[in-house]
Amino acid sequence: MIEKNKIWGLVLGIVLCWGGWVDANEEIWLLVDTKSLRLYVKRGEKDLAVFDNISIGRRGVTQQKRQGDNKTPVGEFHIGWIKENSRYHRFFGLNYPTIPFVKYGQSAGLIDDQTFRSLLKANFEEVVPPQNTPLGGYIGIHGLGQADERIHGLFNWTRGCIALTNEQIDQLSRWVEEGTRVVIR
Repeated sequence: MIEKNKIWGLVLGIVLCWGGWVDANEEIWLLVDTKSLRLYVKRGEKDLAVFDNISIGRRGVTQQKRQGDNKTPVGEFHIGWIKENSRYHRFFGLNYPTIPFVKYGQSAGLIDDQTFRSLLKANFEEVVPPQNTPLGGYIGIHGLGQADERIHGLFNWTRGCIALTNEQIDQLSRWVEEGTRVVIR
């Protein structure tokens, strides 16, 4: 069995160091407001752009995500990968599941020790965690692809991602790169 106190000490170090030494006033980051259904591009606390009428998970948001729950996880993430030509036009994948979700998954008995260790290791090494676990995966920000934009405007429809129109995701792409911080609240 892993010594949990040692692991959580390492985890705290990861959380504190993930963003590097970027001046908080210069960092470009994304804020997803799940109540107003807006995505903000920010530099420090200044808004650079606002995208209205985004969609989130069809079952709302959660701090305790499970695979297949159709909920958008809330918390702090980073862009882990970018797929320019995806089924959803563009896809900016998040580094989900992060440490709080891993800790929940372990305490709820959703993941075994091997999965727990592999998720911790990925977070520690700042690489994309395994995406096929009982905690779910492939959470990101994406466009619509060939989907009907009228449907997008009527209700939240994703399986846990944040969706924008294709035009919006193209505009957003000028600010997004691997490592960009994303706060979902």
